[in-house]
Parts: sequence; structure tokens; C-alpha cells
Amino acid sequence: MPNRLFRRKPIREIMEDKQEAEAHHHGLRRVLTVRDLTFFGIAAIIGAGSFSSLGGAVYSGGPGVIVLFIICGIACAFTAFCYAEFASRIPVAGSAYTYAYASFGELFAWIIGWALLMEYSIGNIYVAFSWSDYFTSLLGKLNIHIPEYFTTSYHEARIAIESGNPGKELANAWNTAPMIGGLRMIIDVPALLINLMITYLVYRGVKESRNFSNVMVVLKLAVVILVILVGGALVFSNDLTSNWMPANEQGIRSFMPNGFGGVMAAVSGVFFAYIGFDAVSVLAEESKNPQRDLPKGMIWSLIICTVVYILLTLVLTGSVVYTKFANVGDPLAFIFEKENLNMGWMQILVAICAVIAMTSVMLVFQMGQPRIWMSMSRDGLLPHKFQEIHPKYKTPSFATIVTGLLVGIPILFTDKTFVLDFTSIGTLFAFVLVCGGVLLIPRRPKTQGKFHLPYVNAKLIFPLLIATAIGLIAVNSKQYFTELFNADFTNYSQAVNSSQYLFQTPAVKIATIIFWITAVLLAILSFVRNLSLLPLMGLICCLYLLTGMSGSNWKWFFVWFAIGLVIYFIYGYRKSKLHLLASGY
Repeated sequence: MPNRLFRRKPIREIMEDKQEAEAHHHGLRRVLTVRDLTFFGIAAIIGAGSFSSLGGAVYSGGPGVIVLFIICGIACAFTAFCYAEFASRIPVAGSAYTYAYASFGELFAWIIGWALLMEYSIGNIYVAFSWSDYFTSLLGKLNIHIPEYFTTSYHEARIAIESGNPGKELANAWNTAPMIGGLRMIIDVPALLINLMITYLVYRGVKESRNFSNVMVVLKLAVVILVILVGGALVFSNDLTSNWMPANEQGIRSFMPNGFGGVMAAVSGVFFAYIGFDAVSVLAEESKNPQRDLPKGMIWSLIICTVVYILLTLVLTGSVVYTKFANVGDPLAFIFEKENLNMGWMQILVAICAVIAMTSVMLVFQMGQPRIWMSMSRDGLLPHKFQEIHPKYKTPSFATIVTGLLVGIPILFTDKTFVLDFTSIGTLFAFVLVCGGVLLIPRRPKTQGKFHLPYVNAKLIFPLLIATAIGLIAVNSKQYFTELFNADFTNYSQAVNSSQYLFQTPAVKIATIIFWITAVLLAILSFVRNLSLLPLMGLICCLYLLTGMSGSNWKWFFVWFAIGLVIYFIYGYRKSKLHLLASGY
């Protein structure tokens, strides 16, 4: 049985399946260029992360959260190179799922496909909620008011009431909601409607989606650049640069007022801002020249968005003292409020831009999930219905409808905070497997017109990097490793918002121990097996980001994967094409 679980699907077979589908007119329409793919990447990346979760990240890490953006950008850059290598070798829909099938084998392919479900579908729930917040705010500025009980989720309102500090809007939603059978009718109607609209658009076809996405990307980039220019000018003209060195609890001015622990506590919000660049790889079968254009689209979109995020964070933390961003869901509009930079017209403009930005994010994510399911169905891991292509629109129609339901139904009973953390940890795990997968596939000679991942022998470089990192930490923070391997897990309840603790929760401490053990093992393997440096760096960076996840994140992560494994062994394991072929069917 173990051999069956890790059976790999040769790249040759993957390409043959794609060619067979195209020969029977089941292929997707090839219309996307490098520009389109870059725009799709930007559309996916700049959205709910920059317009919503960025506020919470700034509150946690202060101006120093810029360091985390750089770390995440570097991790994603290394990961993008690994995605690009796979996309060049296997230019088919399916993204990391397909790549894992060729490198790790069937069980890991299923696991990574299940993780991508967290990124694309579950992530879109957060985007839908954020879109609703900005849309409702925009209508309010235009004197159009929707009842509060139709603009928030039941779960969010209930948790806020139970906490004793619900805020005016959530309190009104709870107290004024109509009752049916003893249940308060609190439903986020705008979130449901935008999901319905996006599902219809994706169902109609990639060409229509491409045109819509490109227009939205141009508009939102123009407004984001305006925010950076106007906000940055006001920071310097009003002499607010001191906000970049705020005072901490002890009154000492610091770029990281809550220490590096506070910066790492923001990892979910910051990393969520980067989620989406890999969605470009899902569009392989709709690209005109995927082996050349996909890598360029991913890398260009990532570079552009990293620069934008760093500049936005500088503007936000310079405009307003970081502590004011507590519970702020619209940080880019918040800095222009009357008590801050006092520019009402910019508030309205940012609200419009946010609605546009998050619409484009939903569009890209909603396109990605059906194409992953289509690939899993081709391999027999999901029912044949998931690979059904609409005869007129040439889109995976059934899978698109199911994705719309998967996003729409949970909107009725979940909330933003849970979805944010859940999405980030699942996506990071998928990135870890992609980087590790590149290490397992054999190197190949360069081919003209195709992306080729540069090989840099990590034999000496990677062990030296790990040894240097350990040495620098030991010299500059003598308590780090002593506290790390100290079995005492007391007093953590007081440490969540304090910089005096290196490891703020037991989960972070355990994850950090595992990280360093893994880093040392990888250093040994790189020396023995002459591994490639770039995927190793992507792997170690993503593993480090996982150390910032809370215990609650890990608990739900393992529950989710337990459910996925049950589904695999009930259906996918028996129906897998590789299993049927091996059994003689």
C-alpha cells in the first residue's frame, strides 16, 4: 500500500492527458499573453490583503512590519521560481497539485490539492466579506444605507456580542435583526451577491474575465499609486516621519515597537497580501505560450506588488501612529479621515478602488479553483463531472458552479478572522511542497524559449547560511536558544502583545524548534546530495513563516487535512487512474 500512495504520474503522461483532451475538443481556449498573465497576478495579489488585512498587520508589528513584507516577498520570489520551473516543464492546468503528482506522488498531490482549496475557495470568502465592508462604506458616503443585519455575518455579530465590545454597527445588527423561528436573520447580502456575479462571469469564459480583470487592474493600480503619492507627500509636509519610530511600552522609540515577535505575529495578515501570484500557473492551458509566458507573468506581478506593498506600509505607518490601526478594516481609507490626514475625497476614491481591487481578486481565485478540480478529475481523484467543459464557453462549467457554492454557503456562518488565518497556513504549506518538489525532480538541459531554473550548488552555501544564522542569533540574542529549548511553557498567556518574550505562544515555540531541526537536516542533505540553492531557499523561507502561526491555526489545519484524507481513501484512492491501470482495469 505505501508504494501505491506515493506512485508518481510521469510528466509524459500528464502532457498526453492534456493533448487527448484537446484532441476531443475538451481543451480550454488559449487567449492569454504575458501582459494578461501579469495583470491576472496583480489582480489576485493587490486586493483584500492591501485594502483590509494590512491594518491588523500594521497594528501588530508597527512600522517594522515592512521587514515581514520583505521576508514574505523573498519567500514568494523563491517560490515563484519553483512554480515557474514546474510551469515550464508541465504547462497544464492544476498548479501545484499537478506538480506534486509528478514529484511527490499521489497522496501528496491530493494533500496539496486539498490545501489549494483553502487558498482559492476559502480565501475568497474573506475577500467577499472585505468587499462587502468597503461596498457598504462607499454606499454610506453616498447616503445609501443598508440595514446592518444585511451587511455582516451572523457568526461575526454573535462573537462580537459575546465579547462584550461589539461596536456600534455589529450591536445594531444583532439588536435590530428580524427573528424567524427564534433565529436572528443576519446575512451579509453584498458578499453573497458579489460571489454570484463573479461565478457567473467565470462561467461565461476566460476571455470575458480577462478583459474585465485588465480594466480593474489598471484602475486600482492608478488609485494605489495616488494613495502612495498623496499620502507620502502629506507625511513629509506635515512632518510625520517620527511615526516611523514610535515609542513602545517602555517609552523607547523603535522601528519595531513590539519587537520582532510582534512583527512575526502579523504573518497571517502579511502573507495573505501575497496570496494569488501562484494563481497565474493555474491558467497554463489558456496561455498562448505557457512555457515562456507563465514564469514571466508570475515573476513580474510579484516584483510589482512587493514594491507597492512596501511603499503602502511606509505611507500608512507614517500617516498615523500604528496603535490607531486596531480593528481597522479599511486602513487605506482610514488614513485620510478627518482626525488623520483629513482628505474626504481621497476616502471616497479609496473606497471605490477597494471595491474594484477585491472584485478582481475574487475573479482570479474563482477561476483558479475549478481548473485545479478539473485536473484532479482527469486523474480520477474526483468524479468525472468536474472535468466537464461547457460546449460554448469552453470553461469547466460544473466545477465553476460548485466553487461558487463552496464560497457562497460558508458566508452564512463564518467570519473574516478565521478565514484569514486558515487560508494563510494552507497556502504556505502548499508553497513548501512546491519548493520541495523541485528538489526531487531531475535537472534538465536548457531549452531555448523555455524558462529554466538556474542551478546553484548548495553544497557549501546553504550549510554556511544556516551556520551563520545560528551564530548571529547566538551572539546577538544569548537567551534565544536557551529559551527555545527550555521545556517551561508557563506565562504565555501574558505574552501575546509583549516584546519581552521571544516565543509568544507554545505553538510558536514548538514550530520554531521544528524549523531549526529541519534547517539543520536540510543543510546536511544539501552537502551530501548537492541540492539546488534556489528551491532550498524558498523551502526554508516558507517554513520560517509557518513558525508565526498560532495554535488555533495549526489545530484547524490538521482537522481540515484529516477530512481531506478521509475523502481520499473513500473515493480518490480506489478511483485513481494510476490505481486502475495498476490493477488491470
